[in-house]
Amino acid sequence: MALGESPPAPGAAGAGRGGGAEPARRARSVPAPPRFGTGRNADRLAPYVLVAPAVLVLVLLRLVPLFLGVNFSFTGDGDRDGAAVGFDNYTELLRDPVFRTALKNVGLLVLLLPVAVAIPGLLATFIYLRVPGHRLFRSVYFFPAVLSPVIIGAIFNLLLAFDGPLNSALDGAGVGPVDWLGDPGIAMFTVVGVHVWATFGMALVVFLAGFATLDGTLLDAARVDGASLAQVIRHVIVPGLSRTIQFVFVTTMIGMLTSMFGLLYVMTGGGPEGSTYLPEYYIWIQQGRMNRPALASAASTVLFLIMLVVGLAQIALLRRTGRED
Repeated sequence: MALGESPPAPGAAGAGRGGGAEPARRARSVPAPPRFGTGRNADRLAPYVLVAPAVLVLVLLRLVPLFLGVNFSFTGDGDRDGAAVGFDNYTELLRDPVFRTALKNVGLLVLLLPVAVAIPGLLATFIYLRVPGHRLFRSVYFFPAVLSPVIIGAIFNLLLAFDGPLNSALDGAGVGPVDWLGDPGIAMFTVVGVHVWATFGMALVVFLAGFATLDGTLLDAARVDGASLAQVIRHVIVPGLSRTIQFVFVTTMIGMLTSMFGLLYVMTGGGPEGSTYLPEYYIWIQQGRMNRPALASAASTVLFLIMLVVGLAQIALLRRTGRED
């Protein structure tokens, strides 16, 4: 034994001769019992624990009220309060000319949706390309998003009045005044335009976040190849932001169907001649003024189905377009 080496432990020689090797290997091969909160069990449970609060909130505050509302839509109002009436409420909705006008306006919103998405998309593109004054434009464009719809509606009521400053400017330019809020053929377009102006700041922020994930080398390569701005947008930016565009399309459509009540209430009150009714305004009238909650629940169910169908159709169409590109 060399100087400084420790003497062998008792039984080591026996282990070397084979007497204790097998028990030692067996002891090493036995796995330790799993402890709660560590190891593979924790890795498997972690995603469910993190998602559980959001799922709980979604179920309690969204799915349960939705189920109760759909169930309530098959009951009656007034003398038949609480009684099962089948599809009578839905039949009455289809016979109501005001609700049919609201559905037509939904179709108009779907047609105007590409414009409502293209405006913040183009502005975000210009800001991303750092046009002169892009920092100021970023702040100015987002400013309307922080204003209350009631305030915005009151401001535009003054601007768009028949004797207001906009018509005065048109009259000075030799163009006759326009009844922006009193003409049934124009009023809905006016309210939609104000809504787009008031809300496109949020979509602009989403687009700018999407640009942060865009590969800048592709833009540099397009510039070197001499691509025009339209070609860069079509062949580089749009394919690179396909997921962002899908998200903005769906959220913008939902906002147009469910967030225009304040503007409608302040600017037109559903008029003139019911031409600016949307399902959400119709729901408020039936619930708040006519005291017909079951009919309002039926209209809410129809609105939910419209949003679901339109949203799924938009996603499918955008995905197909992205694959073709």
